[in-house]
Amino acid sequence: MIDPFGRRITYLRVSVTDRCDFRCVYCMAEDMTFLPKAEILSLEELDRLCSAFVRHGVRKLRLTGGEPLVRRNIMSLLRALGRHIATGAMDELTVTTNGSQLAKYAEELRGCGVRRVNVSLDTLDPAKFTAITRWGKLPQVLDGIAAAKAAGIAVKINVVALKGVNDDEFDRMIAWCGEHGHDMTIIEVMPMGDIGPDRLDQYLPLSLVRARLAEKWTLDESDYRTGGPARYVTVRESGRRLGFITPLTHNLSGALCHGQGDRAAARLHHAADA
Repeated sequence: MIDPFGRRITYLRVSVTDRCDFRCVYCMAEDMTFLPKAEILSLEELDRLCSAFVRHGVRKLRLTGGEPLVRRNIMSLLRALGRHIATGAMDELTVTTNGSQLAKYAEELRGCGVRRVNVSLDTLDPAKFTAITRWGKLPQVLDGIAAAKAAGIAVKINVVALKGVNDDEFDRMIAWCGEHGHDMTIIEVMPMGDIGPDRLDQYLPLSLVRARLAEKWTLDESDYRTGGPARYVTVRESGRRLGFITPLTHNLSGALCHGQGDRAAARLHHAADA
């Protein structure tokens, strides 16, 4: 498959559910109305669809949501898709998750061929974490990240930059990621959609974030690319990659959200590249 710009399409992200066990303030209203089951592809249909894309040249497949691991019997889909890794038809099968179910599924994910996951983690402060996610508990997510690492799955941390909320934690999170061996990506919040208070008050341009970080860390330019929207540097002090996704600063929102609606626009946190 080749797009109108002559680029070969080898990377596909598939949302397997719109449901989530968190209600992050920049992503969802607390009282959500989700799609009826009849309007969502079955796991068998998702397997057929993804396999068709693999036959047409997709080499990397990422399952997202909502929270993909809350979908009933989701591991049956991952096991089915893992056959493409085993045969060599596909190079990588990955998952983007909020981490709440990772402790339960880490070993099984590894057995399905998953070697990397993205985990949404906006803060290391337990009270602040619950305030941001509304329903989430930080220890559960940290246990999940540890379980993934123990299973041999690399973890990349996705952080949405929220002015006045977590903008005082980026140094701490970079140090924590370095200590635990995780790469990290910082993402601009997208203030759109009917999701509560005006997100414009929390918009923080990443040009400012990067300038602040450069006062403490040595950020070496990198040509590392994954096929997604992040642009990376290497933090010399830790040796880990640090990515920046700037949908507003660089006007990427239309290209990334593909017209999927307000919640999808806010969900760059889950759709961030590997």
